Amino acid sequence: MKSRTILLSVLSVLLVGFTSCGSARQDSAQAVAASEQKTQVAEGLVANAQLKQVSLTDSLSAEETTAAVDRKIIRNADLTMEVPSTTTTQHQIASIAESHGGFVVTSESKQRDNTEPAKRTLDIKLVVRIPENQFFTTLDQIRALGTGTAKEEKITGQDVTEEFIDLEARIKTQKALEAQFLLIMRQAGKISDALEVQRQLADVRSEIEKLEGRKRFLENRSSLATITVNLETPTPIVPVTSTGFKSSLRDAVANSVEIGSAILLFFVRFAIGMVPVFVLVLLPGGLLVRYFIRRMKRLRLAAALANPVTE
Repeated sequence: MKSRTILLSVLSVLLVGFTSCGSARQDSAQAVAASEQKTQVAEGLVANAQLKQVSLTDSLSAEETTAAVDRKIIRNADLTMEVPSTTTTQHQIASIAESHGGFVVTSESKQRDNTEPAKRTLDIKLVVRIPENQFFTTLDQIRALGTGTAKEEKITGQDVTEEFIDLEARIKTQKALEAQFLLIMRQAGKISDALEVQRQLADVRSEIEKLEGRKRFLENRSSLATITVNLETPTPIVPVTSTGFKSSLRDAVANSVEIGSAILLFFVRFAIGMVPVFVLVLLPGGLLVRYFIRRMKRLRLAAALANPVTE
């Protein structure tokens, strides 16, 4: 009996030992599986974070690209050049502008002063508006119409992107404020409160219209570039006169002829100018004086006949 009892005790101890070992192995296996699962989860989170970072970087670069494309730049060019014929070049510039989707805003003509009518030329000023993306192409084609390099050229570009974005934000804020005022006006119980809200609403609406007008102006000026072209004909070359006795004698004779012609012309003009004075003033005055003189003689003769002298 004792031997059986001892054997059963030993078997029980061995069974408990085996059981504890199996549970320990099972727990260690579960722990390893849990750690592997946590590692996989961590790796998944890191991958997701990296993907989010990449997508955020892509979105930021896309936004920067979009911002670069949508920049609002007001471009202006002022060009002065000499051309063989101002009127012909004027029509050519108008055709160039229309071929690029632009148009001529203003066209001014001015005749250059000169003492000789044959040498008087016509200077023309053109203001052309063209799409912003055709600015440099159009400017190059206009330059090619000149006889040489431009006498004066000035190109400016004003970046108004920041102002444009600020206007959009202010318009959005004012519209939100307008919506709040409309909601308050619907809930107003008194007429005085409704009138006050309506006054505030009118101020907000006026501010929105002013901001939208400025925004439209910037959109128009940035979408269409302005080119001002001043067209001039080449200045005539004055020949250099030679010096010497013959040239001096010739100049002296020419000056004498000019002076004599001027004096003769003066007397002719004086005579012609005095004809109305003689006809309207001197002739009637002379006739009137002659009439009074004759009248005085007649009176004296009548008085002498009425009172004869006695010897």
